[in-house]
Amino acid sequence: MREVFQTELHEVQSRLVELAQDATRVIEKATNAFNQSNVHLADDAIAIADATANKALALDELVIKILARQSPVARDLRILVSALRISASLERMSALAGHIAAIARYRFPDSAVPAPLRETFVEMGKLDVELGKKVVELLQNTDVDFARQIQAQDARIDELHRHVFDVVLGSDWKENAMYTVDVTLASRYHERFADHVVDISAKVSYLTTGDWNDAE
Repeated sequence: MREVFQTELHEVQSRLVELAQDATRVIEKATNAFNQSNVHLADDAIAIADATANKALALDELVIKILARQSPVARDLRILVSALRISASLERMSALAGHIAAIARYRFPDSAVPAPLRETFVEMGKLDVELGKKVVELLQNTDVDFARQIQAQDARIDELHRHVFDVVLGSDWKENAMYTVDVTLASRYHERFADHVVDISAKVSYLTTGDWNDAE
């Protein structure tokens, strides 16, 4: 019975890694589509995001079945409860990246990014992709020290997010309302993607230590 349970836990971990890989693929395609006005990448990103939502639902159903059958306690229970919450964050990451792709899709063949903010969004996209790859690595090899490193790495995205608002609200901003809405939403989606990565790293800290203070 214990061997079956361990096999099920391994399946849960494998599916979480797959969701993280999908979210990283979506954000990479979406940010490139957004910055390059590439409709094909935008369509790919949206399709992957939709598929990821279904995968997350299937994983949640698997975890609930395991909880019902195995009645786990202590660390095993933490693993499964954390898996449900991590799955939700990964699904949301894909959805947020899909929203970025959708903006690029709607504005094609025009660019969704005005010249004053192009470098900012290129950097935000690069940082989000890097964080996505790190969360894949974290879920493959749960390590509390690596998790804590990740928790400190979204500060730059927060700075860039604030910079977008400073530019949009500044007296030199002369772009039309469409640009204003697009960049404001896109900046928020980039920032929230990174926040979910940090949230996942905090949950891995909790999973490893059992101390919720580490996850705050």
